[in-house]
Amino acid sequence: MSSNFFQKLILKIFNKRKYNQIKNKENINKNIEFYNSNIKNKIEEISKILDTKKELNFVHSGHLGDIIYSLPLIKELSKNYSCNYYLRINKKLRYYHPGHPSGNILLAKKSAEMLLPLLGKQKFINEAKIFNNEDIDVDLDLFRDIPINLNFHSIRWYSHLTGTNLDMNENYLNVGTNDNFKGKIVIVRTQRYRSPYINYKFLNNSKNLLHIGLKSEYEDLKKEITNLEFHDCKDFLEMAEIINSAKLFVGNLNFAYSLSEALKIPRLLEASTDFPVVFPLGAKAFDSYHQVHFEKFFNTLNKN
Repeated sequence: MSSNFFQKLILKIFNKRKYNQIKNKENINKNIEFYNSNIKNKIEEISKILDTKKELNFVHSGHLGDIIYSLPLIKELSKNYSCNYYLRINKKLRYYHPGHPSGNILLAKKSAEMLLPLLGKQKFINEAKIFNNEDIDVDLDLFRDIPINLNFHSIRWYSHLTGTNLDMNENYLNVGTNDNFKGKIVIVRTQRYRSPYINYKFLNNSKNLLHIGLKSEYEDLKKEITNLEFHDCKDFLEMAEIINSAKLFVGNLNFAYSLSEALKIPRLLEASTDFPVVFPLGAKAFDSYHQVHFEKFFNTLNKN
């Protein structure tokens, strides 16, 4: 073993402050080296493409919510470019995500097939398909490779790839409505990204409560909300139309919430204590870490 190793070990035992300073500097230098070798040229290449092309091919591997949060970028760029969106399926997760419905992959084929009808309805997307080795101009997965802390607003993961300023108060999904679900309070609470300080028991005093997530999620939430109804959506276009018809949306950080945020309907987010990368932007939109505020914001949205 090198003398450098023993010097660090001694510092770690007897001078932790100095040891942490050295480790921090080493990590910064590693990140700079990785960025200069693997990221910088890709960002510069994207800038060149934006300067020279008028049709852009984008690809994303998921998760589903991440795809939705990339749409403000596509919508903005579509003002000057024809934009094609491709879904790369079955890419393996780098890290285990407990409770994720797609298991050890980012985007399953079935999920992609359910998403395509929704993407295909967006006028700012020229073509939406499952990726089949098309030439790609902007790989939206690149945000995962950049050595930065990703605990910031998800939409900005993508705007930083192209250097594009976005108005995130505008809606970035357009769908119709479904008269059968008008006036419903749509609720989706998944197993992931729950707040340990929030519960939904107070909703037993409310009517027209509808869950449109997974059946297992509905059955779990029905233990708290006995008058909760369930609808199994045929695809994510139908899910978006139901959300767009609702009086309001309530839920934690999940795909259905990303649709409510994109549609800018009245919404209440159970804020994530572990991964605070999403928060409501725009009118009639709230998030909360605390039960008393969660109930207050719900009553504010529900009384209108």
